Amino acid sequence: MAVVLSVSGSPSATSRTARLLRHLDSRLAAQGHEVIPLDVRTLPPEALLGADFGHPALVEAAALFARADGVIIGTPVYKAAYSGLLKALLDLLPQYALEGKTVLPLATGGSTAHVLAIDYALRPVLSSMGAAHIVQGWFTLDRDLAVDDTGHLRIAPEAAAQLGRVTDQFAGALGAGTTVLAGG
Repeated sequence: MAVVLSVSGSPSATSRTARLLRHLDSRLAAQGHEVIPLDVRTLPPEALLGADFGHPALVEAAALFARADGVIIGTPVYKAAYSGLLKALLDLLPQYALEGKTVLPLATGGSTAHVLAIDYALRPVLSSMGAAHIVQGWFTLDRDLAVDDTGHLRIAPEAAAQLGRVTDQFAGALGAGTTVLAGG
């Protein structure tokens, strides 16, 4: 099966975005994929902000991208765009770090006013990085994601069904091994 890198661009330690990704990671792992989680917030800030391309943590992150067959990029939406933390990482990766890869963009946010952030902010960057196939992304409203007292993520039923569908489409695209024009 495929190796999937699951990247959370949230700066928060209690992030619903990261919890959502880990939930989807479990679904992909149950389908037999090897899933590697990467929370960008755990990378050294001085390396990210100082553009220290040789820092071991950034070299390792770039190696994870190189190893992956598919990449899930999850981000909260701030000011109608993906997080600055995610931007810092993407800026430090090799220009074609996504070459030949299938990519699933996901975003979370407080308002449907931010739903176009995937197509107008994130998708062009992923395409410019050489993604072979960017599958249909998905935007989930914050109100559809709740964390209970035990730390367990609860997803509203309709959102869960849609997320399952896009995750399965991503998994199917990984298995197909086809190259489709980015954005296709």
